[in-house]
Amino acid sequence: MAGDGGRLLIIDDEESMLEMLSIVTSKGGYQVTLARNGEEGLGALGKGSFSLVLCDLKMPRLDGMGFLEKAKEQGIEAPIIMMSAYAAIEDAVAAIKAGAYDFITKPFKADEVLLTLGRAAEHMRLRRENLLLRRQIDDLQREQGLDDMVGKSGVMASFLQTVVKVAQYDTTVLITGESGTGKELVARGIHHKSGRAGKPFLAVNCGGMPSSLLESELFGYVKGAFTGAEKDRKGIFQEAHGGTLFLDEIGELPPDAQVKLLRVLQEREVRPVGGARTVRVDVRVLAATARDLEEEVAAGRFREDLFYRLNVIRLHVPPLRERMEDIPLLCTRLLDRIAAKLDRLPPELPPATLAVLLRHRWPGNVRELENVLERALVLSDGSLIMTEHLPENFVGLTEPCRAGIEKTLGTYSLKKGQKEMERALIAQALAATGGNKTKAGLLLEISYPSLLSKMKEYGL
Repeated sequence: MAGDGGRLLIIDDEESMLEMLSIVTSKGGYQVTLARNGEEGLGALGKGSFSLVLCDLKMPRLDGMGFLEKAKEQGIEAPIIMMSAYAAIEDAVAAIKAGAYDFITKPFKADEVLLTLGRAAEHMRLRRENLLLRRQIDDLQREQGLDDMVGKSGVMASFLQTVVKVAQYDTTVLITGESGTGKELVARGIHHKSGRAGKPFLAVNCGGMPSSLLESELFGYVKGAFTGAEKDRKGIFQEAHGGTLFLDEIGELPPDAQVKLLRVLQEREVRPVGGARTVRVDVRVLAATARDLEEEVAAGRFREDLFYRLNVIRLHVPPLRERMEDIPLLCTRLLDRIAAKLDRLPPELPPATLAVLLRHRWPGNVRELENVLERALVLSDGSLIMTEHLPENFVGLTEPCRAGIEKTLGTYSLKKGQKEMERALIAQALAATGGNKTKAGLLLEISYPSLLSKMKEYGL
């Protein structure tokens, strides 16, 4: 396989091997630079960029593993292929874990070298193209307010369809769901899909500020209303005029603020603190809570009339454990974003690592997944996230059935439990094979038509 004219660095302490590899790869179309040990190799990397690196394992001064470690510390992204005449399985595994792209054993044929180099170059090209494409998709979705609202599961597809429908109208929406499911992302998605998209979107955490400040923040105040009020100030409702106001954790709104919010929703006007006049506002209100507001109303902690004003349309964001088949897609999206923040190329998730992630129940939902992936990326040295980069309690998880049938499957019903297990196994097999349905069918020991039928049945 001929190269594409990329720059190739070859590091080996044997002159005969350098000469042979130089001739073979030059004929393959590569621009070759030679180095005789790891230190020379690092020096060459410091002087220019390379598309690929071939590096011997056993060398004086600085061996291959030492070179690999220092190259990764310097942020070298070029695929590094290790070579050795004394290869053992342990050496190959150690090199791959340390960030090497591949490992080949001497003696090798010219075609084998060129094939490995070509495969590495193609791998790098595809990664960069995918990264560019994903970033373009992210930019488009961010403009639409969708960002991390991704998923191909039936439950998520249905939910997003409802979000798009609701966005078209100015109706007040109550967004419910567990912590970490992405309720603010839903609110932003509604705003950017609505006719108010060109106007402000403001978010307020009702539980994130003292009740003494919340009222003045929401409704504003006039000069002299209290100590320190040296001039009139608009509240968030006025700042959001024409746009959308997202009230997060609405269940923690103090009783006195609940009364004033109810008036705003009914009359479409606000009265600043200390003011004698009301001000008209045109604001769409979206509210969110992780609490059960019906229980809060029954306990007397939340006004019933305000609840009905907010609960015109309710959107319940599904927890991650109800859409486990979305985890591979979410991992890809989140790793792209985290890697960009850390100025690194996105790593890959081997099937074994993905299988561990699919066994976890994710009580913290997407936020927990993002935190776990960022931790793993920081701890990883190469282009792969291994199981040892995950939290210890993840790797130590036993088989799902040992965690308790009802806790694992969410039911004691044999019929429902069987479907949940089938759905999880199919999703895991598809993730492990990169979406290859033929290979997934072999893993599951079912026919290709049966797999397609079950994928359709479970919305995979």
